[in-house]
Amino acid sequence: MNGLSDVRLTLCSQELVAGQKNGACAAVPRNAPSGLGRWGLFWHRLHTRKALLTLTPEQLRDVGLSREQAREEGLKPFWRI
Repeated sequence: MNGLSDVRLTLCSQELVAGQKNGACAAVPRNAPSGLGRWGLFWHRLHTRKALLTLTPEQLRDVGLSREQAREEGLKPFWRI
């Protein structure tokens, strides 16, 4: 694993632990800027998902995604989480 993946795993595990302590089970928007309304969140998803489709293999490796995972996420409609 590269350093970025280790950081992502650590942050995700901390979020999971915090969610378990709070009893949170609702989906929260991840990696979206705070303060976005519904349309802003849709716009953000649309652009970030399209950007996934243009990443090089090296960039995908840096974020810990395979080409298939990026394609699957990139082709999702913007209204789906």
